Amino acid sequence: MTSLVVAPPLLVCRAHIAYGDRRVARDLSLEFPAGRTTCLLGRSGVGKTSLLRWLAGLLPGATQAQPIAFMAQSDLLLPWLSVLDNVLLGYRLRGDAAALRSAEGRARALLDDVGLAGRSGDRPDQLSGGMRQRAALARTLCEDRPVVLMDEPFAHLDAVTRFDLQDLAARLLADRTVVMVTHDPLEALRLGHHIRVLSGPPLAAGEPIEPSGPLPRDPADAALLGLHARLLAELRGQPT
Repeated sequence: MTSLVVAPPLLVCRAHIAYGDRRVARDLSLEFPAGRTTCLLGRSGVGKTSLLRWLAGLLPGATQAQPIAFMAQSDLLLPWLSVLDNVLLGYRLRGDAAALRSAEGRARALLDDVGLAGRSGDRPDQLSGGMRQRAALARTLCEDRPVVLMDEPFAHLDAVTRFDLQDLAARLLADRTVVMVTHDPLEALRLGHHIRVLSGPPLAAGEPIEPSGPLPRDPADAALLGLHARLLAELRGQPT
């Protein structure tokens, strides 16, 4: 990404998050620092995805005035479009022909970065699950937004591809305000300036953990391994 962005902080002020009669969060207040990556960890069902959807303005009572890119757990690729057209979908939907032309080169470069340069003309049903995930990541990065919300963006990838794309995301999302849900403590430690362990419902966040060193961090670093043990202990202490 080459454009200059000014990334704002994300603020959650006494938020109420609910699905029908099920209360996910009550009077929740959190701050996600500007230009930093915050990783959210927690046991299944605590409300991590609900919080991310609330931040995106997708739930009742939520507002989001900032331009964002949102990557859901599922790839959400449109089956009738090529891989390249799926990556450029946001630009097509906004109807800005000049922006679309400008973004096509970036889209092709990103497909090369994620290992799909030779598959840009394929339809999604011609791709494996991991390839679809990589296309969805390219689409998210192509949006070039100051705020990026990602829900388990590397979940369906093999170990080597996952590692490489973590590196790519850390490089391309530098200085953005990123909130990323993950179930992998080591992934959070590689990619997060701040890590919040969530519990619930109702949703609550522990004090932020702030590993030292630039992103992406070396997973073999002794200090990181110590924090990995701490995060696992916190997660194991939560009720299922």
